[in-house]
Amino acid sequence: MEEQKIPIEIDNQTAGGIYSNVAVISHTENEFTFDFIYVHPPKGKVNARVITSPSHAKRLLKALQSNIEMFEKNFGPIKEAPEPPKFGMELSKN
Repeated sequence: MEEQKIPIEIDNQTAGGIYSNVAVISHTENEFTFDFIYVHPPKGKVNARVITSPSHAKRLLKALQSNIEMFEKNFGPIKEAPEPPKFGMELSKN
């Protein structure tokens, strides 16, 4: 089977990325939801939400693990930050 190449476009705003210091992951039987949040007390803001299938979520997990291993091979172990203080979060829609 011949590999199909699909052109992917990205606009300037998306290419700039967003910062997130908290991720909340939830799931149902049919999908995983990833909320990427920037928390700066007294409040936080969901900057991006990605909804995907369980099989894509599993591939994401494997890709992330592989990339962390490559990163640590090149740059050394990633130091894990201490657990942040526990705080409640409440999602409000505007």
